[in-house]
Amino acid sequence: MDPSKTSTSADVPLLSRQNAPTRGNQWVIWRAVFNVSTTIIGAGIMSIPATLKVLGVIPAFLLIVLVALLVDITVNFMLRDTYAGQSTTYAGLMKENFGKIGSLAVQICVMISTLGCLIMYLIIIGDVFSGKGEHLGVLQEWFGIHWWNSRYLSILLTVLFVVLPLVLYRRVESLWLSSAVAIILAVVFVGICSVMAVIAIAKGQIVRPRMLPELNSTTSFFDLFTAIPVIVTAFAFHFNVHPIGIELGIPGAMTSAVKISLVICSIIYFSIGIFGYLLFGDSIHADILVNFDTSSSGTVAISPVLNDIVRLSYALHLMLVFPLLNFSLRANIDELIFPKKEILATDTKRFIFLTLILLAFSYIVAIAIPSVWYIYQFMGSTSNVCLAFIFPGAIALRDVHGLSSRKDKIIAVVMIVLAVVTSVITIAANIYNMIGCSS
Repeated sequence: MDPSKTSTSADVPLLSRQNAPTRGNQWVIWRAVFNVSTTIIGAGIMSIPATLKVLGVIPAFLLIVLVALLVDITVNFMLRDTYAGQSTTYAGLMKENFGKIGSLAVQICVMISTLGCLIMYLIIIGDVFSGKGEHLGVLQEWFGIHWWNSRYLSILLTVLFVVLPLVLYRRVESLWLSSAVAIILAVVFVGICSVMAVIAIAKGQIVRPRMLPELNSTTSFFDLFTAIPVIVTAFAFHFNVHPIGIELGIPGAMTSAVKISLVICSIIYFSIGIFGYLLFGDSIHADILVNFDTSSSGTVAISPVLNDIVRLSYALHLMLVFPLLNFSLRANIDELIFPKKEILATDTKRFIFLTLILLAFSYIVAIAIPSVWYIYQFMGSTSNVCLAFIFPGAIALRDVHGLSSRKDKIIAVVMIVLAVVTSVITIAANIYNMIGCSS
């Protein structure tokens, strides 16, 4: 990476070595918390309840806690090396440790992960507004099926009038308000599910949740591993550590922001997981929003108004998460294609060109692909596991600045081995399940 190209905005400070955050910095820290939490809580929240069905309540809870703790460790590895060196991007950090190959590996993984998530967001938004298959969308339930509330048009209008204005911001810190709203919407989503679950409990409409997984066949054993990448992907936000940390400008504050965000997101994930599972039991879909469709709400009576509120609040949440992931995707593509150009935020023509191209491509793929669940599991077992665990662990082992202790290196080795083994088994499980379905 060109040393002169060390930030994503013309007036963004480098990661400074200032003192720990003071009381006057608390509001700045919370802005970072909003952005980090919004990056973490994306489409993963809707699939967490399904992981409880597969894993059981206790293993799912333990896995959420374990992944959150490991993510905190890996982010600390990254921040520690970043403060000691000169890099201000994830790719730059890997370049310092492993040269151009390391930088290229990160850029490819970030592009796969973020682009895959953005496409999935648009697909889900299309599901909410225009439905899929026999499930009607909100607009179709309100007005009937017409050409103007078709899937391709509802996604297009969302992209043009909601997403485009947000992705045109050149500083990630400018998105703190939309991030705060996104977090509030996620809390509203969890709150509605919890209230509905409590009401269902009072009416005796739920069944006792399964505490442990059922291992009565080879397929059920492999299913355990297909649930793991869902939780891994749900906590993947490492590609936005540097953009948010750079604009925050206070090393201690970024560490605090990450810890607070992980606690908030873990609570939200387990809450929606347990309440969603209590509400729908084993009939829960991989996409919990499908359970809120009036034609598939199961044995639990759900008000049509609540159905619409849940689905619309989640769709709006994804719209507000979209620009944060797009920020990292755009920056990595620019760094890969134009490594010697001036900072992207200072070149209006290049900035708008990349923005429009990425939006157009995401829209086209979202229209062409009806479901991305296999892609979602693929990301969780390949690109996301590399970004979240393998690359940070490798940085700690490489230790170009001499900062890793013996304990750090042991943790890094164990983490990398577990990540690789789990990913291999997950990929094998998906292949086994696909072969089983085809036969």
